[in-house]
Amino acid sequence: MQIYLDHSATTPTRTEAIAAMQRVLTSEWGNPSSIHQWGERASTVIEQARFQVAALINANPDAIAFTSGGTEANNQAIMGVANLYDTPQHLIISRIEHSSISAPVQWLENKGWQVTRLACDRSGRINPQDLEVAIRPNTVLVSIIYGQSEVGTIQPIAELAAICRQYQVYFHTDAVQAAGRISIDVQKLGIDLLSISSHKLYGPQGTGALYIRPGVEIIPLLAGGGQEMGWRSGTQAVPQIAGFGVAAELASEELETENIRLIGLRDRLFDLLADCPMLIPTGDRTHRLSHHLSFCLQIPRCHSQEPITGKTIVRQLNLAGIGISSGAACASGKLTPSPILLAIGYSQIDAVGGIRLTLGKSTTVDDIDWTAMVLKQILDRLTPQLVCV
Repeated sequence: MQIYLDHSATTPTRTEAIAAMQRVLTSEWGNPSSIHQWGERASTVIEQARFQVAALINANPDAIAFTSGGTEANNQAIMGVANLYDTPQHLIISRIEHSSISAPVQWLENKGWQVTRLACDRSGRINPQDLEVAIRPNTVLVSIIYGQSEVGTIQPIAELAAICRQYQVYFHTDAVQAAGRISIDVQKLGIDLLSISSHKLYGPQGTGALYIRPGVEIIPLLAGGGQEMGWRSGTQAVPQIAGFGVAAELASEELETENIRLIGLRDRLFDLLADCPMLIPTGDRTHRLSHHLSFCLQIPRCHSQEPITGKTIVRQLNLAGIGISSGAACASGKLTPSPILLAIGYSQIDAVGGIRLTLGKSTTVDDIDWTAMVLKQILDRLTPQLVCV
């Protein structure tokens, strides 16, 4: 039995998106910048996808710039605003951002920029009052992740964006984990910049988008042909963009019913694992991505000569045909604690014990029940004195 529960890492490309990509590869493969009929057909494909992606977040199609993925979109948002200024200014992010936000911000800080990293509570939620206090006269950008990939917490984006509007500061959100999974309306939320990734919503890998609210000025990262309305030079990946558009449209159509279904499955798995004393849920249970479960292993060292980490559980479940992920990273044989779990208050020991199970379109009740049984068996075997009831 094969069960894939790592949909926050990537999703399988849906058949409708693959069909769109195959059509483009065989009959609409022209350069969209060319003015002849082959180029015009490719250009039409891109513009259709632009409308489809824009509709997913209730945006103006002209506000969508296609990128190579969420990482480029995040970098474009951060550096695109920073490059407007000749001298270093002030940025605000949270302590639980994806590395595609935290890394360029760290680079800017090394160049003299002032950076405030907002703390979160134990559930990974930011207090909007903390943002308001942190804003300075020279604050030019606030970037807060919409739905945290490791612990699943959804931030109070509307409140945070409203504060930024009040102080006339650009607000960006990394919505890679949220877009296509929860309802997003950039008009109502008042968001200036928003990042999306195709492969998180059953589109192909290798493409994404940055929403840029009309009137927002940014400096493009790439110079050259001036494609994507000057925001992103380079010949567009027409097949991937076509697949992205189809996936976005279908995600929008299915969002409400799929959300309800996934919440039911998610909560069922939480309940089935509630009697495991060594599995401590992480993140906010109420303000949470519908497909997302996460836990921290809290196991006394005396129960094993070798420490039991999140990676241990990932490997054991993989042997049983179940795919999940862990937040801790392994480099040169040394396990590094998850910076996200450290940021929300977990110890160095606990922060190597994070695991994440993320559900998707193919996930069934049987998958949930089987996963719960197998995970309990693994934990019982590894920690015989802390048996799941």
